[in-house]
Amino acid sequence: MKEPIVVGINDTGANEAAVTWAMHRAAALKLPVQLVHAVDDRWMAESFAYNEMANKAATELLIKAKAHAAGVEPKVEVRTVLISGTAGYALRKRSKKASLVVIGSGTHVRPGGRLTDRALQIASVAVCPVAVVGEETVHNRHGVIVGVDGSEESTQAVAFAAAEADREGQELTVMHAYPIPGAWLQRGLPEGSFGEQFMEEERLVLAETVAGLAEKYPDLVVHRVLATDPPAQALAEAASTAKLLVLGSRGGGGIKRLLLGSTAHAVLAQLACPTIITRIRRVKKSK
Repeated sequence: MKEPIVVGINDTGANEAAVTWAMHRAAALKLPVQLVHAVDDRWMAESFAYNEMANKAATELLIKAKAHAAGVEPKVEVRTVLISGTAGYALRKRSKKASLVVIGSGTHVRPGGRLTDRALQIASVAVCPVAVVGEETVHNRHGVIVGVDGSEESTQAVAFAAAEADREGQELTVMHAYPIPGAWLQRGLPEGSFGEQFMEEERLVLAETVAGLAEKYPDLVVHRVLATDPPAQALAEAASTAKLLVLGSRGGGGIKRLLLGSTAHAVLAQLACPTIITRIRRVKKSK
């Protein structure tokens, strides 16, 4: 059986865009969809009536989401799943047997933090790739953007993004963004020597990252972009008109104990377009 697309459903207005995006993807890939909602009962009073009321509301929420899903892509198989616990727990559990987890994001404030905070938490704990979909329109958008920094995670993110762009018939932009070192670093050095050396090293990182794409995807148009703005800012600006943005879960500068890198964290906090955070197993290096 093909691994389903799992969509996290909550009691905010962020569901419809996420469900719509997930259903279109499921139809294109011929995958089933699971709509998952978690009832966080950690702080509930020990009252049967209260628990029954919460479960009834959750069931109605899932019924509404399923009806919306059927209206988007009626031929896609859709199941609803109700789980007790936190959203992070529920979606991490389901992500172990999913092809993708999809969650909605937005700007509305609610108890427990902004919806973007919830998206960040789930993107941090899921086992499979996670797509975060905002409330902005996805019409008249073109191209797939992928951010790279030379790390193993970003190289694998490029492979994921290239497959997506080729399948969708979109052009792929591979962006390597890095801030220019402060002017004080160049003091005392021959004019242009430091800057030229630095730029050449970054060009090499970009070239190595896209190596092999032309052979694997001969019809894929690939643009290589070097940007000197902070990575999150450069990616957000590039993604403002893009169909999809892809990032590795952690970059070269990430502290190993952190599951979500600073760039991915910043990009999700200012979501510009549907964004997929890849969660790919690390390649074991031969000794």
